[in-house]
Amino acid sequence: MVLRKRDWKSEVVKDGDKAVDEFVALRPDLVFIAVDIPTLDGHVAALEMRETDPKARVVFVSSRGRIDLAEDAAYSAGAVGVLMTPFTESSIEEAWSQWMGKIPEAPGLTDLDALYPTLEEPEPEPPALPPLPGMPPPPGAPIPTMEGIELPPLQPSEPAPAPVKTKNKRKGRWIIRVFLLLIISGGAVGGAHYAGILDLNALIDQVTGSV
Repeated sequence: MVLRKRDWKSEVVKDGDKAVDEFVALRPDLVFIAVDIPTLDGHVAALEMRETDPKARVVFVSSRGRIDLAEDAAYSAGAVGVLMTPFTESSIEEAWSQWMGKIPEAPGLTDLDALYPTLEEPEPEPPALPPLPGMPPPPGAPIPTMEGIELPPLQPSEPAPAPVKTKNKRKGRWIIRVFLLLIISGGAVGGAHYAGILDLNALIDQVTGSV
């Protein structure tokens, strides 16, 4: 209402992060901010505004019980003033010239990174344990059967090969050797008969005479 009487337009946000975003987007001429606001406290939000724009004019608004905290934040962020609630239109008129005056330095900018709250990373969840083996059945309990369990079909086994009969090669080789020996012997005897060394006729007569 006070700003409207001065033909000023205003935007209202509900947390510190949104306040910084709106400040960067709109670049307002004056910012009223409290210290205890959600997501990002007013002190750090005001420092971010001053870091973005060194000419940012910030006024901290605080109750009487938190006025000391607001004054410390105002000094750190280089605010142009502190407004204590409840306030009146006359109190704003008295402070207006100060708010529109020289903008103080912001010594807290050097410690801006240290002012951010440290978020603890969640500890990784331990891997899931394998399932425990089943307990053995108590003594005397019936042994589970295979009913209801489908087994894969059995594959037909190949018939065993029939035994192969082999001839007695040793006996056949002995007969061939005897036959060859007879042929060779007969040839040698015939050759000796024709050569006059052996008389086959006399030998045959002796064999037939002895029979």
